[in-house]
Amino acid sequence: RGRIARMSSTVTKVAARTEGLRKVYGEGDASVEALRGVTLEFAVAGFTAIMGPSGSGKSTLLHCLAGLDTPTEGHVFIGDVDITTLSERSLTQLRRDKIGFVFQAYNLIPTLTAKENITLPLDIAGRDVDRAWFDEVVDTTGLRDRLGHKPTELSGGQQQRVAGARALVSRPEIVFADEPTGNLDSRSSDELLTFLRGAVTDHGQTELCRPRRLPGRRSGRGRDAGADGGTHPRPSQVTRGLSECSAPPSRASWPGSCDWS
Repeated sequence: RGRIARMSSTVTKVAARTEGLRKVYGEGDASVEALRGVTLEFAVAGFTAIMGPSGSGKSTLLHCLAGLDTPTEGHVFIGDVDITTLSERSLTQLRRDKIGFVFQAYNLIPTLTAKENITLPLDIAGRDVDRAWFDEVVDTTGLRDRLGHKPTELSGGQQQRVAGARALVSRPEIVFADEPTGNLDSRSSDELLTFLRGAVTDHGQTELCRPRRLPGRRSGRGRDAGADGGTHPRPSQVTRGLSECSAPPSRASWPGSCDWS
């Protein structure tokens, strides 16, 4: 399972953090508490995998961190900005300029081609496309021969790659990925996660990922294949069992954080 992560006092730059984050869906006896007073920090240029059983609050945490869902209680910070206090307009601008999100359901525009979907955030922001970075993203995700196709002409795996490329092409400060490899085979999954990890190590990007599995890990064997020569990226932190935390955890030591380094 890994080791309990100890938050180093030398860490000074925090890309995102939560304070007493709580999210409740429904009311009364039908209410479901997805997040229970979660307090976490995610360092700049870190690659964090959020793991846990179904219903443990993984997607809820990602959506709250990215400003796509509003917490019932608590605060969410991107850098030093408390996004829970922002107006809808300011929040939209922050998401556009600083956040990339890979949606589990793709959320592609059906009338746009793959290329147009990928560059959409830049087009909306009125920013030029970095052609070299665009080419690197497209070639890594294997979409070169599908750029002129619309979503209905793409397979589920190809649509997932377009969603991943769209989140990366604008070089956001932080990327949230909700099962970005859910419709990819194991080889394609490892290639995409390796690319995401490379964006951290080579470009200082911060990424929080909810993977279906850790890259290189063989189902049922509990083995971290990243130890076979370092060819597979391993997250610097694995966060587990969010909804199982019944009280605000300490930022210095929380049993849900495991160091896989």
